Amino acid sequence: MVSEQYGILVVDDELSVRDSLYHWFKKDGFRVAQAESAAAALHKFQEQPWDLVLLDIKMPGMDGLELQRRLRQVAPEAVVIMITAYGSIETAIEALKAGAFDYLTKPVDPDDLGRVVQKALAHRRLTDENTRLRSKVAALSGWDEIVGQSPPMLRVIESIDAVAAADTTVLIRGESGTGKELVARAVHGKSGRRHFPLVSVHCAALPETLLESELFGVERGAFTSAQLRRRGKLEQADGGTLFLDDVGSIGLKAQAELLQVLEQKELTRTGGARPVRIDFRLLCATNQDLEALVAKKELREDLYFRINGFCIDLPPLRERTGDVPLLARHFLERFAEKLDKDLGEITPQAIAFLERYAWPGNVRELLHTIERAAVLAEPPSVDVKDLVALHDLPVVAASDEPVSLADAEKLHIARTLERNDGDIARAARALEVDRVTLLDKIKKYKLRS
Repeated sequence: MVSEQYGILVVDDELSVRDSLYHWFKKDGFRVAQAESAAAALHKFQEQPWDLVLLDIKMPGMDGLELQRRLRQVAPEAVVIMITAYGSIETAIEALKAGAFDYLTKPVDPDDLGRVVQKALAHRRLTDENTRLRSKVAALSGWDEIVGQSPPMLRVIESIDAVAAADTTVLIRGESGTGKELVARAVHGKSGRRHFPLVSVHCAALPETLLESELFGVERGAFTSAQLRRRGKLEQADGGTLFLDDVGSIGLKAQAELLQVLEQKELTRTGGARPVRIDFRLLCATNQDLEALVAKKELREDLYFRINGFCIDLPPLRERTGDVPLLARHFLERFAEKLDKDLGEITPQAIAFLERYAWPGNVRELLHTIERAAVLAEPPSVDVKDLVALHDLPVVAASDEPVSLADAEKLHIARTLERNDGDIARAARALEVDRVTLLDKIKKYKLRS
């Protein structure tokens, strides 16, 4: 059976029953104790925790059902098995409704009791594992990854803290690379839905027809290649949070369908006829001017008002330069550990160098810069030479002349295109933007004839 890491408390007013059960489980290696009354059992729980309680229903004073209710308050993690000579369907139902794991009648067969105890402790192990996994989920929520002490970032953190517990829709606005998905993870991680999935959809990366099936799912036979029923992202987010990145790129047809889902709390899969009830919280992100899209009839006004329940504006890195040293050191510590290199600190000259740069790619660009520097640098520190070794920053960052954001962005895109032999798809992946955004930038800066 299970080792003595588990503790069993036997609660019965009959000494012979307590002794028999005590010796059965002591012999199997459990930590076991006895209590002759409900009051004695509660005292035992004050002394130390118990994993499983074998509890007689009929006892003088406080009976087993009342003790079970008290234990739900003081030790909700304890598993209770009811044992009584007064078995009845009504009593069994009452005990199970109150949270008992199972119900046995006297005289108890040792083999039957052993099997029930094994099942109960297996249930307890699953509960403990679930608790550990939930703790890991909380640790990975993204909250601890938000680094910044500048006034703009403190306002962002305050906003996250204020809105996380509510179930309202949140619109996260900011330039590419400012950390919008990180904020979404933080909102979800601090919400009441944190133990359910956070499902992310990068809308701009999918054509409209594919986006619809990705969001709403597909019934078997809906079209030639639909051999199996497939749940969409909205169904996968049931109980949790749906994060729509680049929400402004959703087509008008999908917008109408999404609005209907948000209003009715149900959807119909592509090719399906039966509606499916769903419940999720919606978080959206964009780097576009949604108001301009509404004016151009490219975004439904009713959907805009629906997704803009609470707005969090993320500042670009150039507006929070005081956070650059904090972020750089944070990223360096992460990559030094990953690479198993003792890189120590970033030199003051390197920090000054980083602070002079305009960072058109925002925090994402700083992250990749520190990652490359961590790969190239030799202990005991990271210096300017490590930051410019791949020729990504020197002209813009080292120049004594003021450099506009547009100039910096143009230069960065031009170099990325050059490194990728002009391949738009590869350059877009390197810049971590979609093809449409990159093509718009190329046209804007006249990078191709």
